[in-house]
Amino acid sequence: MTKQSHYFYKFIPISYQLEDDNAEYLFNHFPSPTLPDGDHFFSIQDKEKGESINELLLLNDSEIRLTKTNKQFLKMSFSNNSGMIQAKMWDNNGNISEVEQMLQQHSIFHVQGIVDDFKGNKSITVNYLKPEKDQISPFSLMPYTNQDMQELKLELFSYLFELKEPFQSICLQAMEELWQDFSIAPAAKGYHHNYLGGLLKHTVGLMRFARYILKTEDHPIQAIIKLISVVEKAYKNELYQSFQHASTSNLVWNDTIDHLYKMLNGLKEFQENEPNYDLLIASILFHDIGKLCEYDFVGRSNKAFELLYPTAQLSDYNARTQAGITMDPLGVMIGHIPYGVLLLNKIIELKNIDISLITIHQMSHCILCHHGLPEWGAAVKKPQSFEGYLIHIVDYLDSRYENTETIK
Repeated sequence: MTKQSHYFYKFIPISYQLEDDNAEYLFNHFPSPTLPDGDHFFSIQDKEKGESINELLLLNDSEIRLTKTNKQFLKMSFSNNSGMIQAKMWDNNGNISEVEQMLQQHSIFHVQGIVDDFKGNKSITVNYLKPEKDQISPFSLMPYTNQDMQELKLELFSYLFELKEPFQSICLQAMEELWQDFSIAPAAKGYHHNYLGGLLKHTVGLMRFARYILKTEDHPIQAIIKLISVVEKAYKNELYQSFQHASTSNLVWNDTIDHLYKMLNGLKEFQENEPNYDLLIASILFHDIGKLCEYDFVGRSNKAFELLYPTAQLSDYNARTQAGITMDPLGVMIGHIPYGVLLLNKIIELKNIDISLITIHQMSHCILCHHGLPEWGAAVKKPQSFEGYLIHIVDYLDSRYENTETIK
């Protein structure tokens, strides 16, 4: 089986092969994920400011906040099959606490309100909330990727099957343990890939960039410069369009080019080193795998927690209510970056994989530094290897490119 296409403004070639025996292994061990079967596709982006809405929506989370004048309001996040929808409700009648209690008891609501638009960011100002009385599965209202999950699965595993040992075993064993949740998990709650299947799509996206840099082009530095040139062109077009249409929305590539050049300049320290492609691809698989612990949503199992903490009592945790995509209250105590290192080392230990101490640290470092900067969540001051810089650059590019795609 051979597949060819393109990515990143049709600049990056996608080409992979899957042998018949590997395809059979996938069929037997890694079923394609089940996605929601709902038909609730209201998109707030199609509505104008001031327009009235009345929609059935799934609650992700809610929080009572204070205005600058110390007045209470509810900040809420809903979703349907199209995506995430931000909302707020003012405390006009002094009943915000009662509404918040209702939000804690139910997950699906009839939402009536008015569309608001602040600098291109549309939301709902809610006037009325009513819980849905019929038995509807929250999963049926979850947002999900429109891309072919079967194709994404085949592409991911074709890259994993190419890896040398011990990287191939580490990756395949991790998928054996966590595939069910990994295949449907979101990669974020807000900014990018914030829908079911988002983690799989995002992980494959990073691998596409990494393959281009280390396999398609003759020199990785040259490849990165070419990618930055694509970003520069896209930003010019984006900026021009914003003037043409008097747009106030945020520009996807705004303030990105200087950062990419800064990272490229930092990479000079390691330019004499030969980057390890297999180590980078394996690290990419684990870079966001900790989000299986950091995010919660209906349909997610406890497998990652059970893997990490086999003696832990889960009865109280299992009593929680799952609904839309939200932060796991336990998961945020640690975060997906440390969880990624924990899961990597648990797989190596559990499967008794023979690997050098240096390699474990190199992979762990890639996971810890993939956000690039401490102020962006990186767990180290700066990348300290060629692969460390590369994993941040490809993560940075893919997370932003996601917001330019029309089909997600």
